Amino acid sequence: MIKNDKYRELKVLHQNKPKILMVDDRDENLLALERLLEDLPVLLYKANSGNEALKLTLHHNFALALLDIQMPDMDGYELAEILRQEEKTANLPFIFISAIYTDSANIFKGYRKGAFSYITKPFEPEVLLSKVRFFIDKYRQELELNIKSEELQRSNEELESFSYSVSHDLRAPLRAIDGYASILLEDYYDKLDDDGQRFLSIVKDEATRMGNLIDDLLSFSRLNRKEQIIEPVDMKKLADHVMDKIRDAHKGLNINYNCSSLHEVCGDKSLLQQVWVNLLGNAVKYRAADQEPKINVTSKLDKATEQVVFSVEDKGVGFNTKYADKLFGVFQRLHRDDEFEGTGIGLALVRRIVNRHGGDVWAESELGKGSTFYFSLPILKQQITSNNHA
Repeated sequence: MIKNDKYRELKVLHQNKPKILMVDDRDENLLALERLLEDLPVLLYKANSGNEALKLTLHHNFALALLDIQMPDMDGYELAEILRQEEKTANLPFIFISAIYTDSANIFKGYRKGAFSYITKPFEPEVLLSKVRFFIDKYRQELELNIKSEELQRSNEELESFSYSVSHDLRAPLRAIDGYASILLEDYYDKLDDDGQRFLSIVKDEATRMGNLIDDLLSFSRLNRKEQIIEPVDMKKLADHVMDKIRDAHKGLNINYNCSSLHEVCGDKSLLQQVWVNLLGNAVKYRAADQEPKINVTSKLDKATEQVVFSVEDKGVGFNTKYADKLFGVFQRLHRDDEFEGTGIGLALVRRIVNRHGGDVWAESELGKGSTFYFSLPILKQQITSNNHA
């Protein structure tokens, strides 16, 4: 969950003036910097040593640090190294300012320590001012981006919680409808005329369909709440296991299933199993009425994107590619309920799972000739190595 204190901290930082840390062991140098920067919309903090600077970073969030190099006890290079090692200041931009270490070797050393810029004295005041303005603008832009990101994440979490609560609360009245409809069918069926029997059967069927929809919606809402357990996954074994379950559920149906050896990936096994459940299940469901399902599963390495691309090809009814962009949206269906039953959440679930693993999902199809669904997942490091040696 989003921590409210983090969001409030970002808002406060954005509302207040950015803070700049100036570090120099000579007061006259600090005073000169202060006078140069005093007209900027910033708060200036002065430190006469590396230790003083480190203490200030414990209590303040700085947008930029201006560091002298030659200082007693701890020079600017050492201070920069410590700043980079601490989590709070690891990304703090800093500029070295030096009148002594002006040779190329020291300048290169400064950049190697993580400096964003290196200014040698004497310098043009406008040069330093322009660099400071740049980092202040960059700091504010990053804050705005982080605030928007936090707001978006909070909105998504609130929407997911709302979906979960609504779906959960719908279960009780739906169970009552289904229960009373079952009682009427069992005890009063013969007392109803033909229309009454038909209407009651429709109520029962629609309650069942609504129950399936709620179950799928709950699964979709729970997905982001589930902590991923990342481990090596044998995708060939996983796909075959899912197909065995599908065959058990469709006894008497001759499913022509061909799965070549598939690349192993790292991911959450239970989530990736759900991907196969939906894609292989759809390949069986959306078959032509007069044909047995024909399914071909493959995988290949894509060097350019460093991803493994899996494909599930069927020879089913296909779909109009004009509406392909709707496939992976929640409640989006390209076939009527009286043609193929479903809730329109399965492929949205596939996309969310694959996206959470750092991959993508897409599809190709032609009406009456079948479809091919693709999804990509990051390549294992050993696959990259072995592929380079091949």
